[in-house]
Amino acid sequence: MSSSKPRILNDYRDLVWSLIPLVLICVVLAAVASQCSFSTHGPTPGQIPTFDLHSALRDDARTLPFPIREPALPEGWRPNSGSRDTITGTGGGAVSTVGFISPQGTYLQLTQTNATVEALAGHIEKIRTPSGTQKIGDTVWTVFHVQGSEPAWITDLGQVRLLVKGAGNQAEYTTLATAAATAQPIQP
Repeated sequence: MSSSKPRILNDYRDLVWSLIPLVLICVVLAAVASQCSFSTHGPTPGQIPTFDLHSALRDDARTLPFPIREPALPEGWRPNSGSRDTITGTGGGAVSTVGFISPQGTYLQLTQTNATVEALAGHIEKIRTPSGTQKIGDTVWTVFHVQGSEPAWITDLGQVRLLVKGAGNQAEYTTLATAAATAQPIQP
């Protein structure tokens, strides 16, 4: 006579009892792999990565075929990222992008490229129609805006196009745009 009961007599309690060891094994494996944590304090802001802006832009100035500028930003602006890209197709070119965290804690990016304004706008915003302009000092910035996303400000300085984009407010955009447009090209 077999000690196990017939299948017809199994119910949901048997299913629960068989799943408990599996759940416990998963919790232990996740804890060991540091994939889960338990906190009663809610989310905490992470560390802002450090990024060597000066070295990265100097390297871009040596290797990219257009003038690169290093903006002199006020105290509290922290560079946190950088990348290179290429815009393909008509009017495309090389792209250098650096990101900053403003003193208010918002992210803004500065993109420099030898691509045309139209190619840059299409690459960043996926649209080619401007929605207005901003005049800051002697520089006119064309504003590209897609409903539900951040605006992108683009200006043409001859050999280079600059783009400012991010979660910042008008004052932060103006600060970054002014610093970028007035910076002298880095001598490689």
